[in-house]
Amino acid sequence: MNFLNKFFTSNKEEEHRMAELNIGIILGSTREGRVSPQVAQWVKEIANQRGDANYTIIDIADYKLPLLGETVQDASGAQAWSEAVAKQDGFVFIVQEYNHSITGALKNALDYLREEWNNKAAGIVSYGSVGGARAAEHLRGIMGELLIADVRVHPALSLFTDFENGTDFKPKAVQADSVNQMLDQLIPWSKALYTIR
Repeated sequence: MNFLNKFFTSNKEEEHRMAELNIGIILGSTREGRVSPQVAQWVKEIANQRGDANYTIIDIADYKLPLLGETVQDASGAQAWSEAVAKQDGFVFIVQEYNHSITGALKNALDYLREEWNNKAAGIVSYGSVGGARAAEHLRGIMGELLIADVRVHPALSLFTDFENGTDFKPKAVQADSVNQMLDQLIPWSKALYTIR
């Protein structure tokens, strides 16, 4: 009987743990005057209303991450970056399009880690002149290499219709539905991948 009690207790504990998923909302830009904090806060407000995970904004600008491989700079933030990513069960990347791709800062932050990304799920919220679609496609290829499973629904924000003067974030109402649809896919994928880590 002890064996059965142990089995059912561990299942309950795992179900409880899975109900408390940690989802990191990662800001993909570090430049002065960026609008990604506005977008991330909007995503977090929508996500918090769902009550299905713990959502945390993670700003790569808060970590000292020089270009990977450089030896002369201070990389003291690398350990904290590793810890912040490792404790997440999934991600929402806030991605801006720079020259038809993601920012150098985001690519560098992704490259700093390996196992911390593995077997987790991610959604993308992008913005740019064409909704950041080309940056999102580049990010999908990178995530595949890092064993991050990206979900299909992808809120794409236009600099012309979802921002005023390119700086003040004022999304169309339909965009909130798109975020919820993306999270509807992200949460079950994050739970499923938790079971294989």
